[in-house]
Order: sequence, then C-alpha cells, then structure tokens
Amino acid sequence: MSIALYGIGIGGGIAIGRAHLVSHTTADVSHYFLESADIRAELQRFDDAIRTTRKELEMLWGSIPENAPAELGAFLSLHIMLLNDAALSREPRKIIQAERCNAEWALKQQADQLIAQFEEIEEAYLRERKHDVMQVVERIFKNLAGQSSAPPLPSSLIDDAILVAHDLSPADMVYFKDASYAAFVTDVGGATSHTAILARSLDLPSVIATHSARHLIHEDELMIVDGQQGVVIVNPDETVLAEYRRRQRAWRAARNKLASLKKTNAQTQDGTPIELLANIELPKDVAEVVESGAMGVGLFRSEFLFLGRDTLPDEQEQYEAYRHVAEQLNGRPVTIRTMDLGADKNPKWSIHGTGDNPALGLCGIRLCLAEPQLFRTQLRAILRASAHGQVRILFPMINGITDLKQALAQLDTAKQELREEGVSFDEKIAVGAMIEVPSAALTVNMLAKHVNFLSIGTNDLIQYTLAIDRNDDAVSHLYDPTHPAVLYLLTHTLKTAAKFGLPVSVCGEMAGDSKMTRLLLGMGLRRFSMHPANLLSVKQIVLDTHLDPTVAQTAKILRASDPEKIADLLTQLNTPRAA
Repeated sequence: MSIALYGIGIGGGIAIGRAHLVSHTTADVSHYFLESADIRAELQRFDDAIRTTRKELEMLWGSIPENAPAELGAFLSLHIMLLNDAALSREPRKIIQAERCNAEWALKQQADQLIAQFEEIEEAYLRERKHDVMQVVERIFKNLAGQSSAPPLPSSLIDDAILVAHDLSPADMVYFKDASYAAFVTDVGGATSHTAILARSLDLPSVIATHSARHLIHEDELMIVDGQQGVVIVNPDETVLAEYRRRQRAWRAARNKLASLKKTNAQTQDGTPIELLANIELPKDVAEVVESGAMGVGLFRSEFLFLGRDTLPDEQEQYEAYRHVAEQLNGRPVTIRTMDLGADKNPKWSIHGTGDNPALGLCGIRLCLAEPQLFRTQLRAILRASAHGQVRILFPMINGITDLKQALAQLDTAKQELREEGVSFDEKIAVGAMIEVPSAALTVNMLAKHVNFLSIGTNDLIQYTLAIDRNDDAVSHLYDPTHPAVLYLLTHTLKTAAKFGLPVSVCGEMAGDSKMTRLLLGMGLRRFSMHPANLLSVKQIVLDTHLDPTVAQTAKILRASDPEKIADLLTQLNTPRAA
C-alpha cells in the first residue's frame, strides 16, 4: 500500500531508491540484580563500554573527511565532552554499587534523569541538547551489548539506498558520508538542527521531522524522497513513480545546466551587476568558494577556529588561517567576522556560563568586549593578514552605537600596537557591522557614519524580531522571512545605507534561498553571501530578472499586511514571465 509522509525538505532534489532502516532504540532495557561478588566485574564491563565508546568517537573525529562540513567536528566534540562528563561516565557506577543492578539499567536510570533535567530548561536550544545525550547513551548501550555503533550497511549497498532512522547523530553522519547513500529520512529534527545543517552541506535530497517514518517504513521498500517539497512516498504506484522519475531527470538536467553558469557574470537582464559571495567556516572551505565561481567570501565565520578544541588558537595560528584564505582568493575580498561565540557556540575552554537565555546573554560582540585581550589578539591576526589580500573586518551582533564605538576603539588599539612593532597591515582596511538585532536595524543611520559596509544576518534578525527560537520545533513553523516586520527592517536598512552610499550584503539563509532572490533584488540588495552550494541557483534567478517590474512587484509586497496576500504576491514575483 502506498503512503505519503510529510516533513522538512533538506538539500533539495529528488531521490528514488530502496529503504535501509537503522535502529536506535534503548527502550527495552533489562533489569536484574547482582550478587555482591559480581559487582566488580559489572563495573569493569561498564568502564570498558565507556572506553570503547570514547575510542570510537575519537577515531571518528580524527577521520573526518577534508570536504566534510565544518560543523561536524564541533558536534562530535560535543559528544565526546558529554561522554567524559561524570554524569555519564561515573554516576552509573554509583548506581550499580548502590542498587546492585546491571550496567544497562544503571545507565538507563541516569540517562532518564539527565533527559528530564534537560526538558525542564526553558531555553529551547539547550533543551534540545537532550537528543545529543540520548545519542551518546545509545552508543554506550550498543557497546555494552557488544554491537557495532556504526549504522549497518545493507548486504548489497547500491547507489539508490535511502537511510531511514528515528534520528541521526553527527557520528552517524560520518558513516553516512562514507557509505554514499542517495538520501535519508528521519522522524525528528528541525530546519536548523545538527542533522539539517550537515544534510545541507552534503547537498542530498532528504526529509527530516516526518515523526513516524522509522515506524511505518519497512526494509527494502521502494521510496521517493522529495527534498524540495518535503514529501516521502512509500511504495508508489507506477503512475506516481513515472512522474517522479520525470521530475528527477528534469532536476538533474537543471543542475547540469547550472554548472555552465560558473564563469558567467552575475547581472540582471537590464545589465545591473550583482555581487555573489560565499560563506565559509574554515580555511579549507575556500577551495569550494573558488570552484563555485563566487566573487569572494562575504562571511568567514571565524568562531569555528575556536570550537572543538581544548585551547585557544593563538595569534600566529589565526594569522596563518586568515592569510591562507586571503592568498587563495587571489585578490578577491574576504570578510572576516570576529568570533561570534556564546549562545549555542560555547567552546570547551570558555569560562563563561550560558545563562538562562543564552541568545540574549554574553555572545557576539558582547563577549568580544568582555574579553579585550582575546578580542585584540584576533584583531591583530586579521590586520596582519590584510597585508596579503583584500581583507575586511565585520563585527557581529552590534546592538547600537555604544557597542560599535567600543569595538572600533579596540581595533584602533590593535592597529597602534602593530605600528609600534613595525608590522605591516592595510591601514585602510574596511570595517563593517552586522545588522541582526532590531535595535541595530532601527538605528542604522547612527551606525552608518562609523563603518564602510553593513551585513544583514537574516537568521538572527528574524529570530529576534519575531521572538521565535528557530531551533524549537514547537514554534519553528512561525519563523517567517516575509513577516511584515522583518520586511520593514530589511527595507529600512537597505534604504538608509543607500543614503550613506554604504554597500550592504545579506549573509543569512535568505541570501541562498532562490525563492527570496527577486524579493531582495526588488528591495535594493546588490550583494548576496551564501553557502557555495546555493550560488548557482541564485545566479540563475539573477540572470533571468528584469529589475523594473521586479521593483514594482516588490513594492506591492511591502505594502501588504496579510500573510496570505504576501505569499500570493511572492509567488507571482517568482513566476517566470512570458517571453
């Protein structure tokens, strides 16, 4: 019988293949009492399982492919940190001794208690970290049972195998990448979950948050995975299968056609040039930027140099990383955002807690200013790298003029130190501010007087404007880039910057969403920065756009207040015009 499941489409495209199921269950845990003489051996069995699990995770961390997404290392480091915490590695031993029970039961009792504590946390992102705890616990359970923790491969894995799981951990994703599956489907996950982030980097047509796929789908069943529409069809009839095979051929042909645009200049039908830039996390990502045909790097998320490690990168290490990117771009610009740590990106070496509301606490530029020595070390490294290419500095999460002036004062101090030491750097290095909180957008006229460019971080701007945690499945459907308040802040920022003659880029998810390209062009945006995988699809929209009618249609959208009306007008804007 054919069934259809709906979730969140990730990666785009269409996959047709056979289901391969992965089991991640800890529900059926036996409970038995031990004789006093057996407790020591049970403790040893538990310790051995912890040791084996640690070795597995460390081996995975050390074997991450060079082209794997940068976030993968950080996620695996988090799992290693959770495993090493006494709550998982030591407390179950006390339960074994106190209750004279088997290791599995002791681990389950401790895990249930930890998960209950996570569920009581008000901040949604931290509350969702219970899934990371569960994933680590599952690995320990499997090692207690003497099983492999890797997702088992089908007996004869073929190119069209589709992985179906309740959830996938970062460690699973390492195996997943090596196994060359065509797609994957999960029960859980959000649009910005670890799984979704990694899936986009792999650029596979997949669907998450289906709620019941693992329960309803059976091994080797024929499946269609539509990553564009977020639909999974199991056991399709011949008519549906034929239609999706046609769509798959069309999708592949469109991808091949896009590849021919790499060397084409990005300009609208009326000849207006558009700057298409790429976002990167680590220096090695610059190779993908060059391959994509991007005009440079619009956002280098430098905080990834600080994550997944026990110690801080010193000035020399940072300088080498920034210099490498600048040199590899061969004259094209690279915008380095100073470390945007805190909130959901807390390195192990940090001495600062997360607070009750991490996204509203010590993060972004606030953390930089709270740690002036750390901040100046990074600024010195960036300035030194500016002698080797077109380097720009970008300050994250600027709240208003006070934040900006303090950050600029630190930059002036770093410049003076280098002058006194006789170290060369670009004296006219461009400096920009991130517009990602409403207060910055509303006071952009004040900020514009002190910077050379602006960059709009739409992910956080939408989150803070609508008071919606984009990581929280319960409210993520309310995360709306076309909400009138969001559109007003975007338009206000672009128009104000234009009055000051300041270039503006958008570096959030909106920039890489081709459905938003014409809307942003109509609002006046001329600089986009996105994941390299999205660049060609955005370029295609740019090449097919006539600016005059686009501006007129966008004006109608900006005047609308009803969400349904805005959605209809956006559809009209994206409908291809007759020749």
